[in-house]
Amino acid sequence: MGACASSSTSTTKSGKAVVGGSSRFRRSSAAAKVVHMDGRVQEFRQPIQAKTIISQNPNCFLCSSELMSIGTCVPQVPDDEEIQPGTVYFLLPLSQSHKPLSLPDLCSLAIKASSGGVCKDSSVDLSSSNSKVLVLR
Repeated sequence: MGACASSSTSTTKSGKAVVGGSSRFRRSSAAAKVVHMDGRVQEFRQPIQAKTIISQNPNCFLCSSELMSIGTCVPQVPDDEEIQPGTVYFLLPLSQSHKPLSLPDLCSLAIKASSGGVCKDSSVDLSSSNSKVLVLR
């Protein structure tokens, strides 16, 4: 279960403070993880370009959890960019590419990621530069 709160900092299990959101869905895992719209999570341990994932998911775009901010449009990962190990990505419908991300949208994505096992055995902070923080434990 999770809780939504407003804050500019959060604390990890180890007691380390996270400011702003530099630790969004960041885990020590070596795999890059892609959360699909249906909640399924795909892990990539080898380098792969975003265009490969997008080509298998028409009408979707790929975004990094590291760059999500409430009240702004979610930036698309460029086609030629390799997804990064330890980072969580979301596949979102193209229809949402020009829609600002709301706190309920962010909560929904966090629940999807959590249900898909992205948060298994760890505390996950999902925060934005607009000082909204979602902590799942």
